[in-house]
Amino acid sequence: MAENATSPTPRADGATTPDWHDRHDDRRAGKAGLGVAALGVVVLNVAPFMDWVDPAGDGDPRTGYATDSLVPFTAYLALGLLLAMLYAASRARRGQHRGLTLVSMAAGLAATVQFVAFAVQPMGGLERGDDLAAQVGVYVAIVGSALWALGSGLLAREVEGDDEHTGAFLAAR
Repeated sequence: MAENATSPTPRADGATTPDWHDRHDDRRAGKAGLGVAALGVVVLNVAPFMDWVDPAGDGDPRTGYATDSLVPFTAYLALGLLLAMLYAASRARRGQHRGLTLVSMAAGLAATVQFVAFAVQPMGGLERGDDLAAQVGVYVAIVGSALWALGSGLLAREVEGDDEHTGAFLAAR
């Protein structure tokens, strides 16, 4: 006779205790981190349309799209990871997949550092001899990617399959 998933688990001393998952299945990851990440991704996807650099003396600013193909790629990568996290939130038993959120956080941190480096020394002009000055789009991208990383990190801190067990659970084992 097969036991169903909600039947008590026998212990070594003969007593029974419900499975840990049966007692904690109602716990789900909060969505605040996902909301912060989504806000950051939206901001980051607006940034490529803004002015990123202005060649000194030209008065002809260039958008993120015209400056470097890495700019829109990073925004699209963020969008893809956000969609994956939304899918995981709808499908995962506890509402998130920690591995995915950690990858998203790492990509957001890398993007933030990349854009900070771009603000300090705009890339793409050195080989052409341009004297480029960073414009507002770079700083919008820094804010967006930082929010993306922060939100992903907040979501990764939420409950998932590897969350900590309570002392009562450990005592029952």
